[in-house]
Amino acid sequence: MEKIIKPTSKYNLELAANHLGELSDLTILPGFCDVHVHFREPGFSYKETIASGCAAAARGGYTAVCTMPNLNPTPDGVDTLSVQTDIIRRDATIDVLPYGTITKGQLGKELADMEAICGDVIAFSDDGRGVQDDGLMREAMYRAKALGKMIVAHCEDNSLLKGGYIHDGEYARAHGHKGICSASEYKQIERDLRLASEVGCKYHVCHISCKESVQLIRDAKKSGVDVTCETAPHYLVLTDADLKEEGRFKMNPPLRGVADREALIQGITDGTVDMLATDHAPHSAEEKSRGLSGSAFGIVGLEIAFPLMYTHLVKKGVISMDRLMELLAYAPRQRFGLPNAEDYSVWMLDKEFVVNPDEFLSKGRATPFEGQRLFGVNMLTAHGDKIVYKK
Repeated sequence: MEKIIKPTSKYNLELAANHLGELSDLTILPGFCDVHVHFREPGFSYKETIASGCAAAARGGYTAVCTMPNLNPTPDGVDTLSVQTDIIRRDATIDVLPYGTITKGQLGKELADMEAICGDVIAFSDDGRGVQDDGLMREAMYRAKALGKMIVAHCEDNSLLKGGYIHDGEYARAHGHKGICSASEYKQIERDLRLASEVGCKYHVCHISCKESVQLIRDAKKSGVDVTCETAPHYLVLTDADLKEEGRFKMNPPLRGVADREALIQGITDGTVDMLATDHAPHSAEEKSRGLSGSAFGIVGLEIAFPLMYTHLVKKGVISMDRLMELLAYAPRQRFGLPNAEDYSVWMLDKEFVVNPDEFLSKGRATPFEGQRLFGVNMLTAHGDKIVYKK
């Protein structure tokens, strides 16, 4: 064991050594935490299950994940949440922390039974849908504040979507596609920041993708709003110039322009962007086979997030390894009130591989990074006193 990024217990070091033998050039990293994943169960187990999602997460070095609530049934009350938590207790091999919905059925009409479920959820979110009604979002923030919970928002103004499905940029115009304007994201962030300032609640913005969102959050932090945000690895590596006419390039928010990617990179270097989350969103092969216009939104990301960021950001000198660990492990746990566990993963950082979706442990296979050469192979992930992944 040559390098240790985070001190781990003597027991853990011995456990890793026993499993990996005499391998050299190994780096021990803390167990990562992803606050934005879709494990699809209950309701959509053909896309992913708690078990398969945990396997994919562990392979990627993750030992804690927060699961989004766009499920069937949606976790908006005690009975509906229990359907999911029963499966988690039965099948989870890492820490799986569910969100509760902000509104009943994620329909944006009335608030969920927030008081009844607050003790069993990590936070409240209607991810996949923006809460359109200003008054309803204000009331949700007041109730979340009283409960000591955070509002975690998918920010999207439906009135500005106009049927779009990729970024409203050069590629969309050149190829006759309907575009999603950046304003559909940042205008709702702007509204929510105003409400969060008024209410004084904890507020977190999901998967920001455009330069205006970065600046709005930067300014809000300076003014004292209790706000954090995440972006995803694909927004830091790709732009709409990289699009192909395939469903594996379709996600929401979409890949945006070069100036947006540059602003997001600046955001992770100056602290405006607090953490990285994959928005791991598996679908069936059929659902992702209908091109850009007809495929479902969402790609998978848990199994290659660290290699992507290590290859494109750390090895290129954009950020340090310490900063990457802050983004992947420490900041998510701190903001969401999770302890810094003794979990860890063991990596061969100099080992190169080609991204092959057929090797994924996730049921999902859609990734825009198929065929890319990346550095960093995980050899083992430990959660507590258990090995939850071993290559």
